[in-house]
Amino acid sequence: QVQLVESGGGLVQAGGSLRLSCAASGRTFSSYGMAWFRQAPGKEREFVCAIGWTEDSTYYADSVKGRFTISRDNAKNTVYLSMNSLKPEDTAVYYCAARAGAFGGSFPFRYDYWGQGTQVTVSS
Repeated sequence: QVQLVESGGGLVQAGGSLRLSCAASGRTFSSYGMAWFRQAPGKEREFVCAIGWTEDSTYYADSVKGRFTISRDNAKNTVYLSMNSLKPEDTAVYYCAARAGAFGGSFPFRYDYWGQGTQVTVSS
């Protein structure tokens, strides 16, 4: 069982930056594929980005490519989402997700564990 706890959300002006963190429990964090998803009010959950066991394998949604960066620190059991040039349309609850033993890609059903989410609000 893996527990995921997100932090770092908040209110930021358009053009600003935030860094989200997702702390994972468990001793096998390095074997999990990790991802960030987001869900805006009234919309379906949307893929943001994913990372494999190392930072050599990353994948981004077109909407965030070049602005967001996913990274991980296996020694700290933590995955990060650095968000720059934020836009009002980035406003959503951001969720961290983990898939045991494999890269998860962009489909939510592939992920085994989910955090509770952290709110990101970008004002115009």
